[in-house]
Order: sequence, then C-alpha cells, then structure tokens
Amino acid sequence: MTRSVLALIASLSLIAPAFAQSAGPAPIARDGEKLVLDALSHRLSIPLPDWLTDEDRQVEDIAATVEANFATDERQALLEIMPKGQSRADEWDTLYAARITLEPRPLTDYRRATMVGYAQLCQPELTGFFQLDEDQGDALAPLGFVCGAFLNRLSNYAGRGEVAVMAFKRTQQGVAVVYQEWRGRAFDPSNPETWPVPTDAVEARARELQAEAELLPAGD
Repeated sequence: MTRSVLALIASLSLIAPAFAQSAGPAPIARDGEKLVLDALSHRLSIPLPDWLTDEDRQVEDIAATVEANFATDERQALLEIMPKGQSRADEWDTLYAARITLEPRPLTDYRRATMVGYAQLCQPELTGFFQLDEDQGDALAPLGFVCGAFLNRLSNYAGRGEVAVMAFKRTQQGVAVVYQEWRGRAFDPSNPETWPVPTDAVEARARELQAEAELLPAGD
C-alpha cells in the first residue's frame, strides 16, 4: 500500500454489540450513483456497492441485485449488503454495511470503541489497524483493519481472515460508520500479497467511502 497508510497498529469485525431489534426489508433507495438509507431521523447517503456489474448499475431497484439485511431499534440501525447469492448464513466473502447510532460522544471515541470491537475476535499477533492520511480536526481519516486469522474458539470462522475499511460521519444527534469487509483464507497481515483483496482496491474503496458517504439529519 502507498505511503498514505500512516500506521499499522497491532493489537487493537465490525462485530457490533447485539441489540434488541426489529428486522424487515432494507429501506434503501437509489439516488443516481448513491444509495440512500432513511433511519433514526437521519438520511445516510453511500456509494453503490463496488462489485456491481455494468448491467446491475442500470437497475433502478438496487435491492433486486444484492442481498440486503436491515435491523433497527430505538438507538441503532444496521444495513448489510452482500453480493447476490451470499448471506450472513453463508461464508460470504464481501460485506458492505452501514450503522447509524444515536450517540453524543466524539467520533474519536466511537472509532476507538469500533477498533476494540474488531480486535476482540482476531488473534492478537495477527491483528492490525492502518489509517489513511491524517485526521483533519473533526473529520476522521478512513481506517483500515487486518485480521490474519480469527480466534481459534470461533469455529465458524476457522481458517479465515479479514480485511476491512471504514469511514466515520456524525451529526449533532448521531454517528454513522460505513464499512466494507473482505474475507478469505487466513493470511499474513505483514504480506499484502496474501490478503484476500488487493491493497489498491482496499485503499480505493476506503477513499471512496470517506469522500462520498454523508450523514444528515432528516429533512436537511
């Protein structure tokens, strides 16, 4: 990866805490080259999934071309999008997701908590985080995560590892993290050639999420 990867920080999936939830069809709509999610008195705009074919991109009802799950409660809303034919129950290899949380704390605290959540499921010696660019005040740089292998006790993830990138956004009332994860065979985090996704694709997606994801209060 380029010099813009400023740090690889050892031992710190977006496996977020469970919450009492209601589930239903994903309330997403197409708006040009973006998807729009309306939830928790917020509107979150995110770029289209990057695996879509040219034919898929011509379909107005984007939900017909992907697998999508949605869950919400009074404080959180979670949208998950996967390539057609994959699901949470399967050994998916790509997950694109967004979580909105009604949360007053600073984004840096939210990012730190997210890092802890990711690290809890990965073998410590094979865990790392990297940051693209410097933070610009309240605008946090996109964050990356590598997990060469999940913990041995997680039998469903045996022999697998993960790379993830995420971007953080906020309003006065809430925060959002927009992220993408790629899974594959266990790998050596220090050797990008073994990662389940090329590093240029990782960096390009991280920058796209950072540049294009937008969280606004509903009605703005």
